[in-house]
Amino acid sequence: MDARIRIENVVASTSLSDVLDLQSIAMTLDGAEYEPEQFPGLIYRLKQPKTAILLFRSGKVVCTGGKSMREVEESIRLVSTQIKKSGEKINMHPKIEVQNIVATSDLGCEINLNSIAITLGLDRVEYEPEQFPGLVYRLDEPRVVLLLFGSGKMVCTGARRPADIQTAVQKTRKELLGAGLLDGERDRNAAEPERPARAPRAAPDADDDGIEPDAAEM
Repeated sequence: MDARIRIENVVASTSLSDVLDLQSIAMTLDGAEYEPEQFPGLIYRLKQPKTAILLFRSGKVVCTGGKSMREVEESIRLVSTQIKKSGEKINMHPKIEVQNIVATSDLGCEINLNSIAITLGLDRVEYEPEQFPGLVYRLDEPRVVLLLFGSGKMVCTGARRPADIQTAVQKTRKELLGAGLLDGERDRNAAEPERPARAPRAAPDADDDGIEPDAAEM
């Protein structure tokens, strides 16, 4: 079974020019926020797609809040078109580079973070529940960071391609299954129909550990 994966934020950057007149652009973009004494860049929020664009005098542009690369590209295109109206000479077809993708997923069952910390190796994880409720798991390949929570929820950050997120989630799920840390969902799904009708009690490894069956399939 595969866990569902949902992209929450795509952060990407590009360059529209060698220099941008932010004061002039601020007058062109309705609702733009430009207070150089507080922040060196201009902030422009779009309603559709719901993203935020950061513009800098160097010509660099950062787009955040997009749910896909398509939304990022559309946001930059819309802003570029409006900036051009102010008389700025800009590149209307810039190369866009993804800097970070944040996504969420769900293993479909509760997990024991203490056991996972030991299984995955203390050299690869950070788990201090008194400071942060989640377990931080750093993968070398793909080079991403997963935050795992006792509910089975996961947050993946650091990826630059959606495929890296898919690989990281599947790799972690396989590792936890191999270590028997997700056996509750697997055993219950596979063995429950075969239980005797008058079984005196449920099998310890299926019910006594508090793990719930998998409810999240792609």
